[in-house]
Amino acid sequence: MCFVTCGLSLVAAKGRSPATVTSGRASARIERSVAGDEEARVGGDEVRSRIPQLRLDELLEELQARIDAARGTRDRVHSLLEAVLSVGRELDLTQVLRRIVEAAAVLVDARYAALGVIGPDGESLSQFLTVGLDEEEIGRIGPYPTGKGILGELIHYPEALRLEDLAAHPASHGCPAHHPVMRTFLGVPVRVREEVFGNLYLTDKRNGEQFDADDESVIATLAVAAGVAIDNARLYEEAQSQQRWLSASAEITRGLLSGATRGEVMELIARRALEITGAELVDLSVRDGDGEGLRVELALGGDPSARSGIHLPLTGTLSGEAFSLGSPVTTLDLAVDPRLTGGPRRFSGLGPAVAVPLGRADGQSEGVLLLARRTAERAFTEREIGPLLGFADQAALALELADRRRDAEQLAMLEDRDRIARDLHDLAIQRLFATGMTLQSAARFIEHPGASDRVLRAVGDLDETIKIIRSTIFGLRAREDSVAQGLRSRVVRVVEEAQAALGFAPRLSMEGLLDTDVPGQVADHVVAVLGEALSNTARHAKAGRVEVVLRATGAEVVLTVQDNGVGIPEQGRRSGLRNLADRAESLGGALEVSSPPEGGARLVWVVPLEG
Repeated sequence: MCFVTCGLSLVAAKGRSPATVTSGRASARIERSVAGDEEARVGGDEVRSRIPQLRLDELLEELQARIDAARGTRDRVHSLLEAVLSVGRELDLTQVLRRIVEAAAVLVDARYAALGVIGPDGESLSQFLTVGLDEEEIGRIGPYPTGKGILGELIHYPEALRLEDLAAHPASHGCPAHHPVMRTFLGVPVRVREEVFGNLYLTDKRNGEQFDADDESVIATLAVAAGVAIDNARLYEEAQSQQRWLSASAEITRGLLSGATRGEVMELIARRALEITGAELVDLSVRDGDGEGLRVELALGGDPSARSGIHLPLTGTLSGEAFSLGSPVTTLDLAVDPRLTGGPRRFSGLGPAVAVPLGRADGQSEGVLLLARRTAERAFTEREIGPLLGFADQAALALELADRRRDAEQLAMLEDRDRIARDLHDLAIQRLFATGMTLQSAARFIEHPGASDRVLRAVGDLDETIKIIRSTIFGLRAREDSVAQGLRSRVVRVVEEAQAALGFAPRLSMEGLLDTDVPGQVADHVVAVLGEALSNTARHAKAGRVEVVLRATGAEVVLTVQDNGVGIPEQGRRSGLRNLADRAESLGGALEVSSPPEGGARLVWVVPLEG
């Protein structure tokens, strides 16, 4: 039983039926299928687990981009705040304008930036500050723009303007030679108390991109802060300027009360006006003797020797126009203003200028104060001209007071001359006449012929002396008007006026009966020759001493002007000397010019007098 069972079991173990084998294979396939399904299930889970990871990376990248943008905005806001603080910290107007341009260029990363200040006419630019160009490049480009083309577009339409291509705009007129190529553009007006002060111009971002709305907003915000800073700087500048004008007025008043001369007061007026306005030069002109023009009595700054003493017509000159109108006259470019066609061209390199009349108490103009700045500097505004007018009125008062003081001194001199004349007439002449009569009577009792002749010659000398004294008395007793127009007074006036141009007072010596023996026509020539000689000395001689000697000998009048300067160069211009020689020859006289052994030059002008 056991064997049978074991046999059956063995048979069963050794040889299975086909059905039994098939069933086993199926089981194996099922197992493999189950294993494959398990692997597929596991792989699907992995794919499904990766999808959220990819979305998370995208979200993180987007978050990082937004964080960077927020940081950029924060940095830009900080830069804008720093720029506003930097601009508002300054009180000097020029520095404020410079800081505005520099801050604008940094905020929008512009390669070039500029600020154009609109002039008083409201149509052009009076000042132009740039960033991105060095001095050499600016020199090659030439003069600064005045407000044409795209720049003028913002002047006429003060609104923000963004352009992708400057050349494509209808208002574009192109750029001058040697100007860098500019393509993109952003312009924003700068307002001060609702008034357009100027415009900010920016071109070409450094990264090559266009200016966008954010750039425009940033610059517009800066322009608002700039307007406040400019207003504060102008108020501070006006307060400081007013203080300086008051100090200068007080100084001039002290000079007048202390008895300063006319020349000293005029120089003080001109020098303080030059310092306070920051001008390059100042000319103080007064009415010429003929009343047909002006004469530059005092010049400071630039080349004063080329301007001092010159004649200015009333038409075609800025000073002449101000004198005729009795009100200030301005220009943006003194060197090339088409209105200024009269007088010598002496303002090369100068731009903005103002001429202010010196009004007298009677409403007439005493003269004109001309101030000029260099090219591209700011124009003279109404805020500056107002205090300058008050200062000019005080200057006119100073000149009038100096004239009144001179008149009082002349009156005192006339009174003293009258006293001297009375004393001469009552004492000297009578005694001389009595002495002559005594000698003439005594000559009849002298038997020696030689002694008698000597006494008679002495009597003749006494008669001649009496004639000279009588002529002197006549000159001393001349009325005030005639004395003021006499040759002596005119020569003194010319020498005093030359003091400002020379820088020192010339030495003057006069001999003879100049007011009585020298005819009026010859006296006019003497005054003209002396003025020309002193003017030439001031311009060319570089002298430290000048001596003027005028003598009337009865037969001729001799004018000698000698200096210790550099002498007369061989190749120098001789037109002035030729004019002096022509004057002498027309009167039958001569001109002699020589170089003394001690150096310098000596001019001797001799003209005969009519018998």
